[in-house]
Amino acid sequence: MIDQARPPQRADRSAAGTLPTRASRYCDAVTAAAGFGWWVFPPMDVSLLWDGEQVYWTWDGADRWLPLDSALFPHLRDRFDAAAPAFLHGAAPPFLTALPEPGTVQVWTGLFARTAPGWSLLVRPPANLFLSSGFTAYEGIVETDRWFGPLFTNIRLTRTGSAVRLHADRPLLQAQPLPRAAYDEATLGAMTLVGEPAAFTAEDWTDYGRSIATPAADPDRPFGRYATEARRRRKSGCPFAA
Repeated sequence: MIDQARPPQRADRSAAGTLPTRASRYCDAVTAAAGFGWWVFPPMDVSLLWDGEQVYWTWDGADRWLPLDSALFPHLRDRFDAAAPAFLHGAAPPFLTALPEPGTVQVWTGLFARTAPGWSLLVRPPANLFLSSGFTAYEGIVETDRWFGPLFTNIRLTRTGSAVRLHADRPLLQAQPLPRAAYDEATLGAMTLVGEPAAFTAEDWTDYGRSIATPAADPDRPFGRYATEARRRRKSGCPFAA
């Protein structure tokens, strides 16, 4: 919707090179999480300031701080109305909105999102990428197969009296595809708990030995065995490859 906005890009398994080298090489759990989904960016550099009551905003080239209520992206109204049918003229989504909760701001990425039937988007802070300070982002699951609209996130400013900057070249959020069955009540309610080790099955003990005890007892074991096997399974395309 905003022509200058940076397009989403596949999230990077090295978290843009910020992960420790040992994690990048040997910890597939960390790199798989970092690379799951797409990075989404703010459509421009913008600064926010919270004085404990009112949120203010400004951008490069502006000559003052403006109190934030709800603000359209600069020059978006004409672009939106030129593309939208007449009954939607004037209905462009706001870029920034100060929410009723203290220090909380809704930020639109300039994107709309739609997913295949049965799939939603988990919208969350970038996984294992720690580039921001002064704010935290909420997580949300949006059923984007049923609800079509702007892709946004809500952030909470965590400091007062100094500016917080959102950078157009740094990921603001990570959008991750999620099958609705993964979080419906039937799935989440099906969890059971084994309350004592005596209740472990023979398969449980065998799997624990293969995963932990046997490799730990081998002084010549290679580093990153789990990561190597996980990468081989992905490369083969078979989730059951040994």
